[in-house]
Order: sequence, then structure tokens, then C-alpha cells
Amino acid sequence: MATTVHAATLLRHEPDGEPAAGWAVVVTGDRIAAVGPLDDLLGAYPGARVRRWAGTLGPGRVHDGPLPPAPTPRERVHALFQLGATAVLATHLDEPGLRAVLDRSEVAVLTAPGPVTLAPGGRADLAVLADDGRCVATVVAGRLVHRRA
Repeated sequence: MATTVHAATLLRHEPDGEPAAGWAVVVTGDRIAAVGPLDDLLGAYPGARVRRWAGTLGPGRVHDGPLPPAPTPRERVHALFQLGATAVLATHLDEPGLRAVLDRSEVAVLTAPGPVTLAPGGRADLAVLADDGRCVATVVAGRLVHRRA
């Protein structure tokens, strides 16, 4: 199972939490293995792949409205990734076939919004956001599914 260290300019443990500089997240498989100071994590995981991002790394967003319009369910899900969303609310699944695409993409389908944090043992759903709020990268269940060019 591959291990990746995701490091960004800043890290937020919670969507509205205070950002911290010099921190990173270690992902193994679909789980967060560790969160901590980048130098400590690089020492603890010497063979890990390291991805460095410009922006603020934090939990993936929960999309709490209708999914973005697009010609196909697959394109609607990709539009979510471009927003940094890694979870949706079940009440907004309005198109046949959409649930199957979400399942294949491993997007979390929630019955209600809840707290999202970066913590060891939690599912590796991450988003990196630029200063203007645009998504730089999205990781769903440990897989990089979107990266802005």
C-alpha cells in the first residue's frame, strides 16, 4: 500500500479552523495515517511519496446543494472534484445513475452534514484551496482525483 505525504503552505484540521504553517498529512491507502509537522512526518515516513501544494490543505468539502449541471453523471461528479468536494448529501441525488458514479468514485454520500476533520484513522478526503478559494487539488479516499493545471 502506497504512502503519500501531502504538504501545503498551510493546513487546517477543520474547515473553519485556524491554519498552521509547516504541517502535513500522511495518507496510506484510503486512510489518514498521521497529521503533524512536515519535518517530523518526513522523518517518520522516509519512503513516502511527497506531494507539495501551494495553498491551504484541509478536509474535503461537503457539497450541500444540487450537484453542478453537466451532460452526464460522470461529468457532474468531476465538477464536484473541481470544487474540492469529497462528499454530497443524499437528498441532492436527483438523476438516475448518479449514485452509481458516486459509488465508483468513492464520494461519500451523507444523510446529514456533520463535522469534518483531518485526524489519524479518518478517511483520506482532502482538498487544497488557493487563497481565492478555488480548488487546487482534491483527494477522495486517498486517490488524487483532481489537480488544477
